[in-house]
Amino acid sequence: MNHSIHSADRATHLKIVVVALVAGIAVAGFGIAARPHADYSQTAQSTQIIKAGKPVVVTSAGASQIR
Repeated sequence: MNHSIHSADRATHLKIVVVALVAGIAVAGFGIAARPHADYSQTAQSTQIIKAGKPVVVTSAGASQIR
C-alpha cells in the first residue's frame, strides 16, 4: 500500500477525484434540501415594509440620546 499522493498511480488519483466529486454533490444536495422553501403565494405588493426608526447617538458617557 502506498501512503504518498505523489507516488500514487493513476487509479488511486481517479478514486480520490470520484470520492471528492460524490462528497461535493452530497454537500450541495444537502444544502439545497435544507434551505427554507419560499412562500410563492405572496407577491411583491403584499410584502410588509420595515421602516427605520429615529436616529440614536451614543455619547462618551455611554448613555443613548435620541435626537
